[in-house]
Amino acid sequence: MLVLSIITWALSGLLAALFLMAGLAKVRSPHNSTKPMPTLLDYTPGQVRWIGIVEVLGAIGIILPALLGILPWLTVVSALGLALIQFLAIFAHRKHNEAFTMNIIVMVVALAVAVLRIAGV
Repeated sequence: MLVLSIITWALSGLLAALFLMAGLAKVRSPHNSTKPMPTLLDYTPGQVRWIGIVEVLGAIGIILPALLGILPWLTVVSALGLALIQFLAIFAHRKHNEAFTMNIIVMVVALAVAVLRIAGV
């Protein structure tokens, strides 16, 4: 059980770091002028900022509730929400014929965290 707990925390930390970096980048400059992602150009700067805010909140929500023991079910909700973001991103990337393998991997990791947290790990 200890090994599963360590794996769950490691995956949670990885997801939190990934979504915190991606979310903050979207919040700071939704359409980065140096090399914008073609996928993000389909959306207004406000929409991209909103996606970034949701990603940052998801990153916080996947760690803090479980860490503090306050409303730990929010960790499951955050993990499922981050998986949903990745699921929807697959369609956005397919529209531009971009690779979406990483989206699938991140989605599976988020779902694994949700299942492990539901199992009480």
